[in-house]
Amino acid sequence: MKRKARALGLAEAELVRQALEKHLCAGESIRPNPDAWEAEKRFIRSRMKLAQGGTRKERHWRREELYDR
Repeated sequence: MKRKARALGLAEAELVRQALEKHLCAGESIRPNPDAWEAEKRFIRSRMKLAQGGTRKERHWRREELYDR
């Protein structure tokens, strides 16, 4: 999002506002993707298992890298 906002010469907040406006105007034409949601649930479950595993590992990623995902 940072790169896109910079490329467009916009603040991130303005980029979010524009995206929300487009989404809300699209209305019913946007259909949920059940496969994407299932993939996200698998990712969340995998993160939860790591957290509950008892062995705390040092993370090797930065929060900003999640945005690339």
